[in-house]
Amino acid sequence: MISLLVLAQAAAGPPAPVQKRWEDCVELAIGDPVRGIAEAQRWNLAGGGFLARQCLGMAYAAQRRWTSAAGAFEAAAREAEVAKDTRASKYWSQAGNAWIAAAEPVKARAALDAALAAATLAGLELGEAHLDRARALVATGDLAGARRDLDKAVVEAPADPMVWLLSATLARKMGDLALAQRHIAEAVKRAADDASVQLEAGNIALLSGDQAAARVAWQRAAQIAPGTPQGASALAALRQFDGAQ
Repeated sequence: MISLLVLAQAAAGPPAPVQKRWEDCVELAIGDPVRGIAEAQRWNLAGGGFLARQCLGMAYAAQRRWTSAAGAFEAAAREAEVAKDTRASKYWSQAGNAWIAAAEPVKARAALDAALAAATLAGLELGEAHLDRARALVATGDLAGARRDLDKAVVEAPADPMVWLLSATLARKMGDLALAQRHIAEAVKRAADDASVQLEAGNIALLSGDQAAARVAWQRAAQIAPGTPQGASALAALRQFDGAQ
């Protein structure tokens, strides 16, 4: 999942002197979310508006209270829209990300549709919004729609290994093995020490008929992340080679 903290850091801050209060609030939300919630609520009552609501969302996210976080981000986005502030799209993106974490893909898609409709996101933020919407679309069964979003995500956010990993995984599920091979190679290039990447590399290698490469990738995944779901999946996949000569 895309870090909501990264999204907050990427967002352009408000002008001074509000800038300092926003920075202090977000720092508190991340470092001490209980105090961050209290501060954001005080600021909101004092007229902090969408900036205070975004800070509140950050504090909820730090506590993994995803539904509350999504609601706060959506409130921030709506207030920013009323104020005709372009940061609304960033808040909608944060809301979509939180809804995904809350296992609410339909709500996530609605928020991300709003983020992308504004046409004010660019670069990494645009790519991450397409990535998140693809995740929501996969969860609702719209694989073709997810493919379109991932095709845009790899262009806008090529440095993010998660973009390539999810694109490769979707390509495998849709039967496009050539695309899956190309995109998992890009993911490995950027994050060879990620167990999820190695796990998927093994899946794609096996489908490609390269059992040796599959075994190496799965062994690597199991070594990287023992005791995790990814590590367990890799060990389970390796059992098919038990007794093989």
